[in-house]
Amino acid sequence: MKLYNTFSRKKEEFIPMEKGKVKIYACGPTVYNYIHVGNARPICVFDALRRYFEYRGYKVTFVQNFTDIDDKIIKKANEEKSDFLAVSQKYIKEYKKDAKGLNIKEASIHPKATENIDEIIKIIKTLIEKGYAYSLKNGDVYFSTRKFKNYGKLSGQTIDDLRSGARIQVDEAKNDPLDFALWKSAKPGEPHWESPWGNGRPGWHIECSAMAGKYLGKTIDIHCGGQDLIFPHHENEIAQSECANSIKFANYWLHNGYINVNSQKMSKSLGNFFTVREISEKYGYEPIRYLMISSHYRSPINFSKEIIMQCKSALERLYNFKENLLFAIKNSLDNVENSISFDLNSYKNKFIDAMDDDLNTADALGAVFELVKDVNMNVLGKSNAGGKTLSDILDLFCELTGVLGILYEEKSTEKISTEEIEKLIEKRNNARKEKNWKLADEIRDELKSKNVIIEDTSNGTKYTFK
Repeated sequence: MKLYNTFSRKKEEFIPMEKGKVKIYACGPTVYNYIHVGNARPICVFDALRRYFEYRGYKVTFVQNFTDIDDKIIKKANEEKSDFLAVSQKYIKEYKKDAKGLNIKEASIHPKATENIDEIIKIIKTLIEKGYAYSLKNGDVYFSTRKFKNYGKLSGQTIDDLRSGARIQVDEAKNDPLDFALWKSAKPGEPHWESPWGNGRPGWHIECSAMAGKYLGKTIDIHCGGQDLIFPHHENEIAQSECANSIKFANYWLHNGYINVNSQKMSKSLGNFFTVREISEKYGYEPIRYLMISSHYRSPINFSKEIIMQCKSALERLYNFKENLLFAIKNSLDNVENSISFDLNSYKNKFIDAMDDDLNTADALGAVFELVKDVNMNVLGKSNAGGKTLSDILDLFCELTGVLGILYEEKSTEKISTEEIEKLIEKRNNARKEKNWKLADEIRDELKSKNVIIEDTSNGTKYTFK
């Protein structure tokens, strides 16, 4: 498998530190609001990465953090006349609801910043002792970026380029404008923890260094996140971790591309800012996931009503194919001699080749749709398609779509049971035999009113849910 490493700016063969095992750290959300459509992309993309590693036999330890103390969380708590803990707990719960809707596998570990304060303080103390950080009289602690000679190596810029081009919070007390906070002294009324430098709370960047080190070790296989995190967040993580531990922090850095909304950058000021919850209420969760994997993860993608409807249509085609297969299997004869030659391995190999090429989910989906097209043309409806062949096709289809994490919303209806549907279909078939077309049409309309669509085929009557 080859992955595009942001650090080297090229595709590299993936070689895990330990054979058969992969350690992945994915930057999680700052829990002060519902996740937006831009947040959904790394969540879905790197879930697919994890699923693929597991499909290929790797044991994956997947760590995704929650930043549960932050300026935005404190501001939200003040607005709601609540406290930071209530806000973070509320939106962690809401995140998990959205993640479940998007069919995201639960992380191996979901650490919270507030549960790792001791580890954070320990790293900061080490950085101060080694001369890479300094404390101010007010209790703030900063990392000295110029002490780390390789600062800027992930973003590919020199420290002077970064200094002139980045928007950096001005603080006259800092030694250098690029120095960033490791520990923030407590302001009146803010949540805080005790530390050697006084009451305060951790800076954003140090949280991930602490949690990645604690749960995965000083060096990890893969660190991933959105493209917007390359600088300063991931750049700062490298500086902190490598200065504290004197060893390489991550072997592979993966970053997904941006999402535009109606071909414009997503922004609250432009009125094109949408949460996953808002979109799911209109279109469902699964089309959102499909959209996120329908393009290569490093390419920018566009979100619009028309595109999300196209995703719904594509999913409908896949669901219909699965239902047609199930119907054909149910009505096939196991003792039929199968004379159809159908090479399933070619589709599986195309799928694996695509995923091995820097997680190319778009081409992997292409392999799935090629399978659908060829089976529709050459197998379904053929009298010499035996049950074993049909079952093997279904198994591979479910296998590949499962790796991509789609086709998880099995269609069902609350208005009518399977047993009732089959009884009505039998009653309709008897009516048709007796040429009682009026009764047959009435039964068809009754089923349709309950979101059940029937279709008469040479193998019998099949039904699907609308």
